Amino acid sequence: MAEILVAIEQRKQSLAEVSLQMLSKGRQLSDQTGDELVAVVMGRVASGYAERLARWADRVLVARNDKAGESLAEPCQKILTSIIKERKPRLVLIGHSSFGMDLAPALAVAVDAPLATDCISIAVENGAISVTRSIYNGKVNAQLSFTQVDTVIITGRVGEFTVEECNKRGKVEEIDVSFDEAFPYKQFQGYIEQPSRGVDITQSDILVSVGRGIKEKENIKIAESLAEALGGVVACSRPVIDNGWLSAERQVGLSGKTVKPKLYVAIGISGAFQHMVGMKGSR
Repeated sequence: MAEILVAIEQRKQSLAEVSLQMLSKGRQLSDQTGDELVAVVMGRVASGYAERLARWADRVLVARNDKAGESLAEPCQKILTSIIKERKPRLVLIGHSSFGMDLAPALAVAVDAPLATDCISIAVENGAISVTRSIYNGKVNAQLSFTQVDTVIITGRVGEFTVEECNKRGKVEEIDVSFDEAFPYKQFQGYIEQPSRGVDITQSDILVSVGRGIKEKENIKIAESLAEALGGVVACSRPVIDNGWLSAERQVGLSGKTVKPKLYVAIGISGAFQHMVGMKGSR
């Protein structure tokens, strides 16, 4: 049976949301093609990870390896290279996070597989794998398909795919992938994050977002009043951040956050691609 393999990223002792997005997409493709969905979690695997992943995957491979630490790209690439060469999956899905961007190109070279990055759509039609990539700063969507090869590697854009709950009971299997190589030039030291002011716009069902068109900082109070009346929070586009009117944690867009609220109210926002890509999943 052919396989669809999903490389799982860990972040701050939790599963990265983008990995669950890729796993959910993998489940959709697996149900369509009949391929077995395999999740691979690597490094210092926390208790309960495998069981959670098994809700979507037919099989969960747990590769415990201290060298991989908190999803370090080089040791994870070594682990995945060994697994891919042995199992020859039809498709490998990786989130297009900083980890995925570091991992995927080297992995593609190591297993001699074609690579498509930052994809916004992934499909299998008549046995052929095709993807859609946004190019020229979002002005054009390019549809690409792959010739007959053993394995294709794809990274999916963060926030582009939804996590659909599933209740499978996949098999969990511990595997031993060891190697002697060390990577002294890159070590995980810890996370450094911008201080939060207690607002997470990605978790709000209602957003009132302001842009350059509100003209001055004083007018943000109007948006705040509306957000309070609706039971939501205030977000913004890039110019508001550049002017120092709101903190960066409230920015929606390509260089900000991807949001999918039930209601998105945009005030004084032009609708440029860089902003639209961050909120187009709004209901």
